[in-house]
Amino acid sequence: MMTLLGIPVHALFAQLLLGLINGSFYAILSLGLAIIFGLLNIINFAHGAQYMMGAFVAWILLNNFGIGYWPALVLAPLIVGLFGVVLERTLIARLYKLDHLYGLLLTFGVALVVQGLFRNQYGVSGLPYAIPPQLSGGQPLSFMFLPNYRAWVVVASLTVCISAWLCIEKTKLGSYLRAATENATLVEAFGINVPMMLTLTYAAGTALAGFVGVLAAPVLSVNPNMGADIIIVVFAVVVIGGMGSLFGAIVTGLGLGLVEALTKVFYPEASTTVIFAIMVIVLLFKPAGLFGKETGTVAAASSEHLTTSGPRIEAKSLHRAIIVALAICIVLAPMVLYPVFLMKVLCFALLALSFNLLLGYGGLLSFGHAAYFGMSGYVTAFAAKAWHLSPELSILLGVIVAVCLGFVFGILAVRRQGIYFSMITLALAQMVFFFCVQAPFTGGEDGIQGVPRGKLFGVVDLSSDIAMYAFIAVVFLASLIFIYRVIHSPFGQTLKAIRDNEPRAISLGFRASQYKIATFVLSAGLAGLAGSMKVLALQLASLSDVHWSTSGDVVLMTLVGGMGTIFGPIVGAVTMVSMQNYLAQFGAWVTVIQGAIFIVCVLLFRQGVVGLIARKIGRQL
Repeated sequence: MMTLLGIPVHALFAQLLLGLINGSFYAILSLGLAIIFGLLNIINFAHGAQYMMGAFVAWILLNNFGIGYWPALVLAPLIVGLFGVVLERTLIARLYKLDHLYGLLLTFGVALVVQGLFRNQYGVSGLPYAIPPQLSGGQPLSFMFLPNYRAWVVVASLTVCISAWLCIEKTKLGSYLRAATENATLVEAFGINVPMMLTLTYAAGTALAGFVGVLAAPVLSVNPNMGADIIIVVFAVVVIGGMGSLFGAIVTGLGLGLVEALTKVFYPEASTTVIFAIMVIVLLFKPAGLFGKETGTVAAASSEHLTTSGPRIEAKSLHRAIIVALAICIVLAPMVLYPVFLMKVLCFALLALSFNLLLGYGGLLSFGHAAYFGMSGYVTAFAAKAWHLSPELSILLGVIVAVCLGFVFGILAVRRQGIYFSMITLALAQMVFFFCVQAPFTGGEDGIQGVPRGKLFGVVDLSSDIAMYAFIAVVFLASLIFIYRVIHSPFGQTLKAIRDNEPRAISLGFRASQYKIATFVLSAGLAGLAGSMKVLALQLASLSDVHWSTSGDVVLMTLVGGMGTIFGPIVGAVTMVSMQNYLAQFGAWVTVIQGAIFIVCVLLFRQGVVGLIARKIGRQL
């Protein structure tokens, strides 16, 4: 048997074929994302859900209407594209004049709604979709067995990618589309219906996602989570290739699929993180990606649009009164609500406050907070259970780890701006997640259960829910006061000046990068403190805490409560945790409701609940 570096040749080529197939999926999905972003300036987080819809439409056509694979290969993309038309006309078109990160938040909400609806209808188990008879079997080659369907996937993917690229780059229609994105008014003066062109562009991008879904249905099990599993990788592919670069999306998608396959052969432990590691390295040296062009509109996020703090009239007496009232409510709450529920609320409220410090006052939209929150929780749980450390020392270790992560994330990310900044934090967080999946001390899927609460300073027994709640309440209030002091300190005022006009702040002599890194460290430490306390309160550290969806939840909490407000994240956390707790009986509908709230907030209430109240009363809250 022939071998290469100790690996059987047939096994190596089989893995390369699998990588080429995955790369084909990455290429078309990335191409759809690149078309939408490059021509519409919308970061379509719903792309994974639309890919999943394509697979489900094919499955429904076959099982409910007897329509087979070949007609579905045309009908499913058309149906998903029609969904894209409705989505663009009703929701996305409202965001074209806003910062493109709002498109990311809106489509994230759409993805939650779509995935929740399909989970509610079909569950989470995979549904089989048979390979069409014409493509069954395979060809025995001298070095491997080549399945016909997999060969077809590669050929079809390359054909579609090249055709789409030629259409955009080499035809008159493509030139009209590119011109419309540069100067819509001028193009309309020539009698071209620009809104219709934008709608069709978004529909074409979503149709590509639906097409990939049909291709993937016979290879992968059709399930509502298939889009959520792949979208983060596809985002990494697009960012590596360069946001908006069609050629970069195709080449990078295929190349990274092969890199991922080779990593599975020679170093399987790194196969889940290799793409994210490459993304971090590329962005450090090529801020706009391998094939992207660094421009102000793409690379820079406008903090003016992302911070909605309302009127900035100081009202320290009002703030103090609110803090006192909040403290009274926290003291009285256990009389009417379960302490365990209240502890969870306070922990997530602190997590949201830490995130708001970074976004609301630093203007930095990070998707890495799950890493600090979850990793700190794991360290605290392990220290308390395996090393039998006291709760204060266990929490201290967790916070130190979170601070170190925040420092590393900050050093690597602050040199980037806009979507590239957000994506590099997401990539780093995903690397932490996969580390937690594989690390022996985390317990894998089971997590670390039965975490002992211990005795605080050797005196206060935290095994009692009331005692544990009192400890968390004191820490929460102390953290809130600390955050308040930071915001109103000279450091906080300088941070807001950098957020509002970074070039001007730099011209005045402030070192913006150092302020941003310091904010990263503060935010990460507070997030780690929240994660450590949550682990002790619930006596469980799990992968859900370090998953990227937790970062999405904290963004939603901050958006609902009010970005750039002092007390908004608390309101958002109370709202979202209460929904998750009291609506749990509705199953997947909770995700649908969360997504709907996300959409409404982005479209109508970007200031959040507290932001609206602050504007009404003319006070900063």
